Amino acid sequence: MAYFVYIIQSEVDNTYYKGFTENPENRIWQHNNGKSRYTSKKIPWKLVYLEEYQTKREALIREKQIKRFNSQYLKELIEKQKD
Repeated sequence: MAYFVYIIQSEVDNTYYKGFTENPENRIWQHNNGKSRYTSKKIPWKLVYLEEYQTKREALIREKQIKRFNSQYLKELIEKQKD
């Protein structure tokens, strides 16, 4: 089974939300349909970054790491993945 770390960006104010999931498509749907209290006020969200891991532990470690990054570093990370 694969596990994913993702970053979504609000199209309302460009803020980022970082998370972990087993099903990115479903999780983005939840964010955009008010199923997540924290993100429900800034709908719509778009997926801007995704990493895949083979173990839940690896993904959770990376999620914690990404959550500590500042906005500038997140922008650079997102841009790097686009290249």
